[in-house]
Amino acid sequence: MKNSPDYSDEMKKLANTKMPFGKYNGQYLVDLPEEYIIWLRVKGLPQGELGMLIEQIYEIKLNGLENIIRKFRTY
Repeated sequence: MKNSPDYSDEMKKLANTKMPFGKYNGQYLVDLPEEYIIWLRVKGLPQGELGMLIEQIYEIKLNGLENIIRKFRTY
Protein backbone atom coordinates (compact mmCIF):
# COMPACT_ATOMS: atom_id res chain seq x y z
CA MET A 1 0.00 0.00 0.00
CA LYS A 2 1.34 3.41 -1.00
CA ASN A 3 1.83 6.10 1.60
CA SER A 4 -0.16 9.27 1.11
CA PRO A 5 1.88 12.40 0.45
CA ASP A 6 2.37 14.64 3.49
CA TYR A 7 1.30 18.18 2.66
CA SER A 8 1.50 19.51 6.21
CA ASP A 9 4.50 21.76 5.47
CA GLU A 10 2.66 23.40 2.58
CA MET A 11 -0.45 23.82 4.71
CA LYS A 12 1.59 25.39 7.50
CA LYS A 13 3.15 27.82 5.04
CA LEU A 14 -0.27 28.80 3.68
CA ALA A 15 -1.64 29.24 7.21
CA ASN A 16 1.27 31.26 8.57
CA THR A 17 2.45 33.49 5.73
CA LYS A 18 1.63 37.16 6.18
CA MET A 19 1.15 39.83 3.55
CA PRO A 20 4.47 41.72 3.37
CA PHE A 21 3.20 45.00 1.90
CA GLY A 22 0.25 47.25 1.15
CA LYS A 23 -3.02 47.94 2.90
CA TYR A 24 -3.08 44.48 4.50
CA ASN A 25 0.59 44.38 5.50
CA GLY A 26 1.07 41.92 8.37
CA GLN A 27 -2.22 40.05 7.93
CA TYR A 28 -2.24 36.33 7.26
CA LEU A 29 -2.84 35.57 3.58
CA VAL A 30 -5.73 33.26 4.44
CA ASP A 31 -7.41 36.14 6.32
CA LEU A 32 -7.19 38.63 3.45
CA PRO A 33 -10.59 39.70 2.10
CA GLU A 34 -11.63 37.70 -0.95
CA GLU A 35 -12.19 40.95 -2.88
CA TYR A 36 -8.54 41.89 -2.32
CA ILE A 37 -7.32 38.48 -3.52
CA ILE A 38 -9.43 38.85 -6.66
CA TRP A 39 -8.12 42.39 -7.19
CA LEU A 40 -4.53 41.13 -6.91
CA ARG A 41 -5.21 38.41 -9.47
CA VAL A 42 -6.68 40.94 -11.92
CA LYS A 43 -3.91 43.48 -11.33
CA GLY A 44 -1.19 40.86 -11.44
CA LEU A 45 0.14 38.64 -8.70
CA PRO A 46 3.59 39.25 -7.25
CA GLN A 47 6.41 37.18 -8.71
CA GLY A 48 7.80 34.10 -7.00
CA GLU A 49 6.60 32.24 -3.95
CA LEU A 50 4.28 34.99 -2.68
CA GLY A 51 2.35 35.01 -5.95
CA MET A 52 2.03 31.22 -5.88
CA LEU A 53 0.79 31.31 -2.29
CA ILE A 54 -1.78 34.00 -3.08
CA GLU A 55 -3.00 31.94 -6.04
CA GLN A 56 -3.41 28.94 -3.74
CA ILE A 57 -5.27 31.09 -1.19
CA TYR A 58 -7.59 32.22 -3.98
CA GLU A 59 -8.47 28.59 -4.77
CA ILE A 60 -8.92 27.81 -1.07
CA LYS A 61 -11.28 30.77 -0.59
CA LEU A 62 -13.15 29.93 -3.79
CA ASN A 63 -13.89 26.50 -2.35
CA GLY A 64 -14.64 27.70 1.20
CA LEU A 65 -11.73 25.83 2.80
CA GLU A 66 -10.19 28.66 4.86
CA ASN A 67 -10.97 26.99 8.19
CA ILE A 68 -9.02 23.89 7.22
CA ILE A 69 -5.95 26.03 6.51
CA ARG A 70 -6.35 28.00 9.75
CA LYS A 71 -6.01 24.75 11.73
CA PHE A 72 -2.35 24.69 10.66
CA ARG A 73 -1.62 28.14 12.11
CA THR A 74 1.09 28.30 14.76
CA TYR A 75 0.72 31.13 17.23
